Amino acid sequence: MSPENNRIARGGAVLPRAIRRRGPILEVQWDDQGHLGAFETRAVRLACPCAGCVEEMTGRPLLDPATVPLDVTAEALEPVGGYGLRIRWSDGHSTGIYTYGFLLARCPCPACRASRG
Repeated sequence: MSPENNRIARGGAVLPRAIRRRGPILEVQWDDQGHLGAFETRAVRLACPCAGCVEEMTGRPLLDPATVPLDVTAEALEPVGGYGLRIRWSDGHSTGIYTYGFLLARCPCPACRASRG
């Protein structure tokens, strides 16, 4: 587990310094030594944690990936409290709240991927 993920596990939040939409990429600049996660927007959409996309009790995925356009984009980013992000998607979906811990646990940067094995 990376030092950043250890901090999350201990309750010390790693927060984003900046979040930007860059075409098919959602960039998250984390506040810990400035590491950058470049998320593919469709992958983020497919990972939506809302009750419409994931079965609440079992965690079983409900979202059919075939229903999400290959070119789905993040149309708007809205901070939710101090802990997460709501994304309005081009496919009309907007109910998921992506906590910063949820995003950090899926950070695609090389260091985070290596720490997950």
